[in-house]
Amino acid sequence: MSFIAGIKERAKAANKKIVLPESYEARNLAAAAKILEEGIAQVVLIGEEAKLREAAAGQDISKAIVIDPASYDKMPQLAQNLYEMRKAKGMTLEDAEKLLREDPLYLGVMLVKEDIVDGMVAGAINATGDVLRPALQILKTTPGVSLVSSFFIMVVPNCELGDDGVFVFSDCGLVQNPSAEELAAIAVSSAASFEQIMGTQARVAMLSHSTKGSAKHPDVDKVTQATEIAKKANPALMLDGELQLDAAIVPSIGASKAKGSDVAGRANVVIFPDLDSGNIGYKLVERLAKAEAFGPVTQGIAKPVNDLSRGCSAEDIVGVVAITALQAAAK
Repeated sequence: MSFIAGIKERAKAANKKIVLPESYEARNLAAAAKILEEGIAQVVLIGEEAKLREAAAGQDISKAIVIDPASYDKMPQLAQNLYEMRKAKGMTLEDAEKLLREDPLYLGVMLVKEDIVDGMVAGAINATGDVLRPALQILKTTPGVSLVSSFFIMVVPNCELGDDGVFVFSDCGLVQNPSAEELAAIAVSSAASFEQIMGTQARVAMLSHSTKGSAKHPDVDKVTQATEIAKKANPALMLDGELQLDAAIVPSIGASKAKGSDVAGRANVVIFPDLDSGNIGYKLVERLAKAEAFGPVTQGIAKPVNDLSRGCSAEDIVGVVAITALQAAAK
């Protein structure tokens, strides 16, 4: 069974309800039809039912739950709750009502907040900032987590490294130049994400151009400090650094360069020191190793909200919905 097939099977068992607020967009409708056909999750669409069925162009979305902002009976309560949350920022009740009627991203997040749905997937036609802004304003961060970050699940064919070719790469999509404290937070969140999705133990490598002091530079110091912070806060976590990429994932090189490490040569979660290296790294693996890249998947928000690439396919959306369902099941 392929990685994504296994994720879909576990998502089916979780039976979560996921909202796709960009509901009139063709890829979302194609994804909704496939998700419903395969039973991966319950799907919620936002809009006028007749227009949605017309936009679906013959694809079967009959099992989708449709929420029409113009007639939804819970809208007054949702608006009242949003107003209470945001009135200190100057929002009026009228503002809240208008926002929920006109912006499906805010309505989608409020549905997540009120446990009407279990998670949200958007971003096919909206920028990352527009997707995450309502999530951060309304849901905020997971208790004990100071930073929202992202990860990619990389599935490398014909590979015995990591977990039979499966890795989490982080952060490749959000945090530009994390401090040592932020890098530690990304590592801890990424380990939890790996274990939620894979159901196996995370082995986290803090990546650098140096292994165990082989180079001296402030950039190396940041990674070693992040390693110390993460270990001190989570002593049971299998995490080590600083490690070069080959020392992190190749057993023979890990044994040579980082003797005694329980992570070196065995890492399945790799933490990049900045967004440049993370973004370049995942794209190199995707293109040169012909790996599948699922993400960016968001971590650190109190409830699952995931952002899509605007270049995503319908099949990409299906995969992210399945992953979102697993994140919801772990909450």
